[in-house]
Amino acid sequence: MKIVAICGAGVGSSGILKVNAERVLDRLGLEADVTATDLRSIAVQGANAQIILTSPEFVEAIGKTNADVIVINNYFDLEELEEKLDAALG
Repeated sequence: MKIVAICGAGVGSSGILKVNAERVLDRLGLEADVTATDLRSIAVQGANAQIILTSPEFVEAIGKTNADVIVINNYFDLEELEEKLDAALG
């Protein structure tokens, strides 16, 4: 499974989201290739992704995708991330 975390620049917020997603996946006993990228690279990076993690302001810019787009409001809230990933993967 491939999960892509995106933000505007592909460095700060998406990096935090990537690390926290990996923590949550470990809690859930699941394995995935989690990458962090910027919005401009989503067409390439997200082409074969099953899940895209992002904040509300980037949803419209992602455009059409076959991946499930999961909006995360607080990148530091592992409970929110776990709840949403579990629902998407369950």
